[in-house]
Amino acid sequence: MQEILLNIETKEIRYAHLKNGQLFDLVVERKKSRQLTGNIYRGKVTNILHNIQSAFIDIAEGENGFIHISDILENTKKFEDMFEMDFDLAYDKQQEGSKKTPSNIEEIMKIDQPVLVQVVKEPIGSKGARLTSNVSIAGRYLVLLPSSPHRGVSRKIEDRGSRERLKNLIRAFEMPQEMGLICRTASTDVEADILIKEAGELLKIWQSIMENFNKATGPSCLWCESDLIKRAVMTAIDKKLDRILIDDYKTFQLCKRLYSKYATEHDVKIELYRDSSPLFERFNVEKDLEKALRHKIWLPSGGYLFFDHTEAMHTIDVNSGRSSKNTNDVEETLVRINIEAAEEISRQLRIRNIGGLVICDFIDMRSRKNQRRVLEKMKDCMRDDSAKCTLGGMSEFGLVEMTRQRSRESLQQTLFTGCPYCIGSGVIKTHETISIEIERSLKKVILFLEKFALSLFVHPSLFEYITKEDKDYWICLAEKSNAHLEINSDDTLHMNDYYFVSRTDGKKIEV
Repeated sequence: MQEILLNIETKEIRYAHLKNGQLFDLVVERKKSRQLTGNIYRGKVTNILHNIQSAFIDIAEGENGFIHISDILENTKKFEDMFEMDFDLAYDKQQEGSKKTPSNIEEIMKIDQPVLVQVVKEPIGSKGARLTSNVSIAGRYLVLLPSSPHRGVSRKIEDRGSRERLKNLIRAFEMPQEMGLICRTASTDVEADILIKEAGELLKIWQSIMENFNKATGPSCLWCESDLIKRAVMTAIDKKLDRILIDDYKTFQLCKRLYSKYATEHDVKIELYRDSSPLFERFNVEKDLEKALRHKIWLPSGGYLFFDHTEAMHTIDVNSGRSSKNTNDVEETLVRINIEAAEEISRQLRIRNIGGLVICDFIDMRSRKNQRRVLEKMKDCMRDDSAKCTLGGMSEFGLVEMTRQRSRESLQQTLFTGCPYCIGSGVIKTHETISIEIERSLKKVILFLEKFALSLFVHPSLFEYITKEDKDYWICLAEKSNAHLEINSDDTLHMNDYYFVSRTDGKKIEV
C-alpha cells in the first residue's frame, strides 16, 4: 500500500509519502519559505557581472535572483533534460543558424531593465534563486514553451503508437509558430479534445502573464506554480497511490475538489484523519523524522551510517558497527551490510533532501563482483527518486561519487539554524584550552595593564574545573606580582567565555 499523509499546521505543511508503512519521502514547507520553483516574475536587473557573464535580478523575494547567459539564450538541451524528452519534430535548422547569437550578456541586459524570468532552483541559504528567461508553463498533460518553437513527446512514453498519435496531434495544434508544446507522460491515453482544451488554457495563462507584465511597474510575481497540496494530489494520481490522509478539514475539502477533475484517471481514497493521536505519531513518521536529523543511523545487521557535510559536499561513511552474526564468509557479511547501506542511503537522501555532490564510503570489498552488486543495488534504489541523480563507479577504496539534483533547502536547513556557540563547527574548546588562555590573559592584565585587584568570571562548569585544577596556582601566581585574584561563576556566560573586572573601580577589563 502506498499513501500520502498531510499534516497541516498554522505555519507549516508536512507531506509524507509512505510505502507499505515505511517513510519513503518527506517534504516540509513553511509559509515564510514557500517553494518558488516554477514561479514567473517581472524582475529588474540590478547588477551585471561581465567576468562570469551573469546578472543579478530583483524579483521581490528577498535575495536577488541569479541568471547566467546560458539561461537567457534559447537552449534546446536544457529543455530536453528538464522535461525528460527529445524534440522529435523538425524545425528550420537553417533559420536557427542564421540568427546571430549574442556572446556578451551586456548585449542582452542593461541595469534597471525589466525582464520576464522563471525560477528554476530554489534560493538556498544566502544564495538567491536561479533564474531562466526560457519560460515554460506546465499543465496536467502539456507544457507550453512560449519562447521556443519546439514540439515533442516525453521519453517516458515508450509505446510507438502513442508517440506517433501525440506527435501528429500537437503538430496540428493552431498556435503561434514561435511557441512550442511538450506532451507529458500523463497524456498517453488522453482524448484529443482534453489536450486541445488544456492547450487553450495554457495560452490564456500566458496572455494573462504578459498583460500583468506590461501593467506592473516594479518587480512582482506574475504566476505561481502549484502549491504542495495540489502537488500531493497530482502525485497520488500520477504514481497510482492508494490514499491521501489529511488531518485538517479545509485542506481535506480542497483535496477533494482538486481530485474531482481527474477522478476518472485513478481511484485515490481521500480521507480525513479523525483520531486523537497526532497523524505523524500514529504512522511513526515522527520517529523517522527524528532519525533523519541525526548523524548516525543504525542498520538492521548492526552496521551504521554516519552522515556529515562540508561546504562542497556531503559524505556518508558505512561502518560494520556491532554486526556480530557468526559466519565464516567475512566478505559476504560485508556485502550484506553494504547492500543494506545502499538501500538506507537512497532513502535518507530523499527524506533529508540532500543535494549536490555526495561521497559514499562503503566498507572495502575484495571482489569486483561484489562491488558491482552493491553499486547495482544503489542504482536500483535511486531509480525511484524524483530528483535527478547521477552515480559514478566504485573506486578500489569503496568510494562512490554521485550527484543529486538540489531543488530546495535540505531538511536540516529548513529546521535548523547555525549554532551561535560553535559557529557551525559542531565543537567548542575544552576546559583545559580555556584554562590555558585565562592564564595568558591573567599575566597580561597584571604585568602589562598593571591591574592588581581582580575578579575573574567564568561559566559554572568551567568554574568547577578551575576549582579542582588551577585555582590555587593562579592565586599564587597573582600574589607573586603583588596582585589579588578572586574567581567567580556567571551562569549567563557561554562555556568558552570569561572576563576580568577591576575591583578598584568595578569596570570590566578589555584584554
